[in-house]
Amino acid sequence: MENPTATSTPPAPIKLPSNQFDHFYKGGYRIGKLRNGPGGPMRPEEWIASTTTRFGESTTGLSSLADGTLLRDAIEANPSMWLGQSHYDQFGTSIEILVKLLDPDQRLPVHYHPDQKFALEKLHINHGKTEAWIVLDAPAHARVGLGFNRTMTKSEVADLVAAHDSAGLLDSLVFLEVKAGDAILVPAGVPHAIDSGIFVLELQEPTDLSILLEWDGFAVDGDIDGHLNLGFDTALDALRLNPLNEGEMAELVSRYETDSENAHAIFHSIADPFFRADYLPGNGERIEAGFGILLCLSGEGVLAAENSEPLTVSEGDAVVIPHCAGSFELSGCAGILCRPPAA
Repeated sequence: MENPTATSTPPAPIKLPSNQFDHFYKGGYRIGKLRNGPGGPMRPEEWIASTTTRFGESTTGLSSLADGTLLRDAIEANPSMWLGQSHYDQFGTSIEILVKLLDPDQRLPVHYHPDQKFALEKLHINHGKTEAWIVLDAPAHARVGLGFNRTMTKSEVADLVAAHDSAGLLDSLVFLEVKAGDAILVPAGVPHAIDSGIFVLELQEPTDLSILLEWDGFAVDGDIDGHLNLGFDTALDALRLNPLNEGEMAELVSRYETDSENAHAIFHSIADPFFRADYLPGNGERIEAGFGILLCLSGEGVLAAENSEPLTVSEGDAVVIPHCAGSFELSGCAGILCRPPAA
C-alpha cells in the first residue's frame, strides 16, 4: 500500500497531555494526580494516545499532541513513519489499539462488548472490543467479575435487565480477587464488572462499544443508551451465555513482576491477535522498533531512541513512540509499553 500524502519530516517520541473527559460513573482523581490532569469526580478514564472517538461522537476521545494537533491527523499524514510499512500494509492508518487508564470510585456495572463479527454485521464497524486490564493498584480483597458462573439463557438475562435486577446479575458472575501486578484478558462477549477502587491500565480494540446489563445508580439511562442503538433483543445476541472453563481462565489471567530485571510480556499469547504489552524495568534493555504507547510508572530517566534525540521521562508521563524512531532504550524509569498486534 502506498501513501501519497506522507511528509518527509520524521516524527519522534513525544509526551502527551492529559486526555480525561466526563463519563457516566465516578472517579478520576488518581488519574489526575498521576497524569497532571483535571481529576474527578466524573472523569474516571483517560484515553491515552487515542485515535478512537466515543461511540456516536466525532471528536470526543481523540488525543492531541502538545501543539494541539490530533494524533489521528498526524498519523494519517505520515502513516508509514508512525506505524511502519508492514503495519500500514496490513491495517492502513488504524493504530489497532486503544489504551486507557480506569480509576473508578464506584463499581462498574455489569456489561459486555461485541466481538468483531457482530460489530461488522450489526454496526458496520471493523473492530469489536476485546480488552484487558493491567491492575496498577487495588484495595485489599478487591474483585472483578469475569463471565457467568452457570449457563444462562438469553431470556433469563433479558428478564434480569428488564427488572433492573443488579443483585441477580452480580450473583450470576464469577468473581476473582485481584491485586497490583495482575492482568486479565476479557474476550468480547464475556460479561464483566470491576469493583470500586481498582486502578487499571486497560488495552482494547479501538472502539467504544459497550452494552450495559444494569445501570441503576449510574449517570446513564440504559434503556436509551445501553444497547448501541440496537435494542436489547439484538444486543443480547453478542453476549456469551456459558461460563469460561478452567483452561480458558488460565489463559486469560497473568501477572507482571515489578522486581524483574528484564523486560517481559504481561499477557499470555492469547492476547497477541489484539494487542501486546510489556513491562519495562528501566534497565536500558534494547527494545525493538515499532509504534508504541509507553506509560511511565515509577522513577525518572531517559528514553533514548536510535533515530531521535533522547527524551527525559518520569513517573506519570505518557509517551507515543513512532516506528521510525527505531529501537530504543528506557533507563531509570519503569513503565508499561503497549503495542498493537504484530504485522
